[in-house]
Amino acid sequence: MIPYWHAPSFKLGPLELNPFNVFVAAGILLAARLLTKQAEREGLDPNPLADFAMWGVAAGMLFGHWVHLFFYHPEELSKSPFQILRFWDGLSSFGGLLGGIVAAVVFFRVKKLRFNDYADSFALGVAPGWAVARLGCFAVHDHPGKLTDFFLAVQFPNGNRHDLGFYDAIVLFALTALLYAVRDLPKMKGRLLPLLALLYAASRFSLDFLRATDLSYVDARYFGLTPAQYGSLLLVVYGLWGLLRKQAPSSSSQKPSAPQGRVETAR
Repeated sequence: MIPYWHAPSFKLGPLELNPFNVFVAAGILLAARLLTKQAEREGLDPNPLADFAMWGVAAGMLFGHWVHLFFYHPEELSKSPFQILRFWDGLSSFGGLLGGIVAAVVFFRVKKLRFNDYADSFALGVAPGWAVARLGCFAVHDHPGKLTDFFLAVQFPNGNRHDLGFYDAIVLFALTALLYAVRDLPKMKGRLLPLLALLYAASRFSLDFLRATDLSYVDARYFGLTPAQYGSLLLVVYGLWGLLRKQAPSSSSQKPSAPQGRVETAR
């Protein structure tokens, strides 16, 4: 069994560094860095991604809090009428994903860019960034599971339990390794994001059945399923559609070639 250890917070003057927030910030920075690096590797302009990062993070945190509040723990609405604005007080990763999607749809449409050209870059940045952020969940053990004698269980104060934050991080690190292993395969060009969506959704749907139901503060269920499980079903639909659809050529591949007999200089 894994010993239970709750990472402490640190105070820097008036600021308090919570381990969860530190890992989330590190995950965001890692995702943004890898996203732009991959875009450059594919010959795409990385500048729009730098502009998008702020909007994606803001929308992700706002939607993440709203999904947590309205779908996972609606009882918290009675705390204060301003609870919907306290975006730091409870976050849902699926809500953050939804916010990022909404921000991307709006941003890429306004900028008149094709999201599909950057989809592989998003997959290769989001997966490892999300994995690091999930280590924050493991550091504070905020996703306790059912009682178990499984060898990767954590010794919670009230018994050995699955730790879903830990399991999710393992899955995402494994998916990261897979995506980087297949990113140069011709058949996977433009399909990495649907592949990530499909595999993560299958894993998350299964793992959520291990979440605790015997504690005072547990995720809401609707017809026996968590909100994330319904979100996983939508990701499966997107993943299958993205993997099976005919790929359109990327904008970078549509650049006219140099006339025959003329050498085009690099610039």
